[in-house]
Amino acid sequence: MRQASRHAQLHAETRLRERRRRLAVEAARLISEGGIRDFHLAKLKAAARLGIHDDQSLPRNDEVEAALREHQRLFLGEAQDALLRARREAAVQAMGFLADFEPRLVGAVLDGTADAHSAICLHVHADDATEIGGFLADHGIPLDLSSRRLRLDRERQVDLPVYVFSADGLPFDLTVLPRDALRQAPLDRSGSRPMRRASLSALQRLIEASFAQSA
Repeated sequence: MRQASRHAQLHAETRLRERRRRLAVEAARLISEGGIRDFHLAKLKAAARLGIHDDQSLPRNDEVEAALREHQRLFLGEAQDALLRARREAAVQAMGFLADFEPRLVGAVLDGTADAHSAICLHVHADDATEIGGFLADHGIPLDLSSRRLRLDRERQVDLPVYVFSADGLPFDLTVLPRDALRQAPLDRSGSRPMRRASLSALQRLIEASFAQSA
């Protein structure tokens, strides 16, 4: 009886892993091909498509990210490398332009999963967000304004202004944080650790390292 129970448990665990893997792969496909940027939304859409309605089967964000990297490697290859490189080089130019606002690169362009749908996402810092809006407007950059909710720490969630625009055919997404947020990055999607971000010098080193690897 005990052996049968153990066998049933192992079978259930295997089925759960398989469902999580299937959902991660489908969510990655939706992100890459459909331009969905919200991992949670991609997981829910994947579950609906596959007819899996068990919340326990939803993969973690890191599982989806791993599946996304594999999808891009298999189906995009060098094309994705070129898209990523172009966005990182554009980020260098933008960060130099926005130097007074201590920009930090975040998101898919930094972590290497950027594709044709990916905006260049920067955190910029000013205690008055209109400083940045005015700066961009003074340089003749047409802007759209929206907002984004970020978790600054385990206790605080805030809605922050976001300036969206295009430059040289590439989309940019600037989230404005207060200057004291430079000391500690907001939390990532998991809500458990600081978001990865890079200064201009760190991004330049990353680009140099990627060139060295491909040489």
